[in-house]
Amino acid sequence: MTDLMTAAVLERFGGPEELKLAKIARPTRINDEILVEIHAASVNPLDAKTRAGRGVAAALDRLPAVLGHDFSGVVVESPYAAHPLQPGDAVYGFIPVPHYSGSYAQYASVPSLCVAPKPVGLSHTEAAAVPLAALTAWGVVTTIAKAHERQRILIHAGAGGVGHFAVQFAAYFGAHVIATASTRNLEWLRSLGARETIDHTAHRFEDGLEDVDVVIDLVGNDVHNTGTRSLGVLRRNGLVINVPSGSWPTLEEEATAAGVRATAYRVAPDAATLAVISRLLEQGSVRPHVDEIFPLEDVASAHARIEAGHVRGKLAITTERSS
Repeated sequence: MTDLMTAAVLERFGGPEELKLAKIARPTRINDEILVEIHAASVNPLDAKTRAGRGVAAALDRLPAVLGHDFSGVVVESPYAAHPLQPGDAVYGFIPVPHYSGSYAQYASVPSLCVAPKPVGLSHTEAAAVPLAALTAWGVVTTIAKAHERQRILIHAGAGGVGHFAVQFAAYFGAHVIATASTRNLEWLRSLGARETIDHTAHRFEDGLEDVDVVIDLVGNDVHNTGTRSLGVLRRNGLVINVPSGSWPTLEEEATAAGVRATAYRVAPDAATLAVISRLLEQGSVRPHVDEIFPLEDVASAHARIEAGHVRGKLAITTERSS
């Protein structure tokens, strides 16, 4: 195996054009890490924010750097002989970038607690669309909101990467899901389990909506005051969960004034939880949606697309055509 690999590297912060294909050193596996040959990755809004100098960019101690949290691929090297994941096993997971080099590359060395067996029946591109978005959705829906029957949950941006998983998880646990989206996604969200859908391009979601138990804000208050407007639809002592980092600095004080509870949420890599999600994927209770697939050499176009918005589900990247 060659000591070099192809990767999309970020040489300086800026626009999508700052992501350039290059030959760099293949990572060396150490300690509990698993060396994975990456077949597919995906693009998240967090990746684009980091590329632009926001997101987790402050923790990047040097450039050039390789971005990308999600991956699906095959184990090349395992930590030890009796480890559950061995060379040749198909796996997927979530790399804690920027403390580790990311998945926009042919190989990555990943902490073993961030890696799980790839769900049977999913392609690598489908599997790569899952980890960060699904773990975020699982955290807000099950850990924070504790979704259950008769609970009314409003999910903003229900057709997005995190949103389409959140809709499915909340519906799976019996909640009455209300999702906001653009016109073209309304019927699709109903097929995923949403009981009600609101076209945010044609209606103000708060008109006629009340007694909501939980609002999952995946838009951020910096877009049309979505968060602030959501406070009025919550029941007394209801809960608003804000996910986009830095999008609502006055979250807690506004929520307190409105008589409701509030929290932000930050996702963490967790192979054990990912294994639970895998079971739902394998039994068909939840499904990822990949809107478009880009080759690694065209990752800049994927970043431009996600920043333009209107992505249904996720965007995937494949390394198969890169040499």
